Amino acid sequence: MSRSKLDDASLRILDALQENAELSNAELAEIVGLSTSPCWRRVSEMKESGILRSAVTLVDPAALGLAINVFVHVSLKLQDKQSLEVFTNAIRERPEVMECYLMSGEADFMLRVVSEDLTKYQALLLDCLTTIPVVASIKSSFALSQVKYTTALPTNHLRGRASTGNN
Repeated sequence: MSRSKLDDASLRILDALQENAELSNAELAEIVGLSTSPCWRRVSEMKESGILRSAVTLVDPAALGLAINVFVHVSLKLQDKQSLEVFTNAIRERPEVMECYLMSGEADFMLRVVSEDLTKYQALLLDCLTTIPVVASIKSSFALSQVKYTTALPTNHLRGRASTGNN
């Protein structure tokens, strides 16, 4: 199922599953206004096509004692393929790095790191980030509070071009 074949019912399914992936097929079908068979078929098609990748349980970082949220801007000495690979390979192994993006602009990478406290973050900084040979500079910004956090992707931009088929 391609993005262009997502009709309104499929978009309602996406929205409901992004809100609660633990819904049974019967519950999901009721919420989106379909019978169970077409609902199951649409979910299966979205899984097969890669639109639905996986279902996960979101864990509260504070409940695990991960109170520090740091955004780290990393610049490399050179922006060549080998340097990018060295950095990304080193970062992939670190569980406290929740997200890593190759960026345009001032920094080459932006990371989101969670940590128990400043001492643990300092250990990551000194024992890992500063030891990656291609790193030129590191700038850290500490989040004071979380204003908004969501994992649900917006779907409204697809509603205008959604097909009208009722599989």
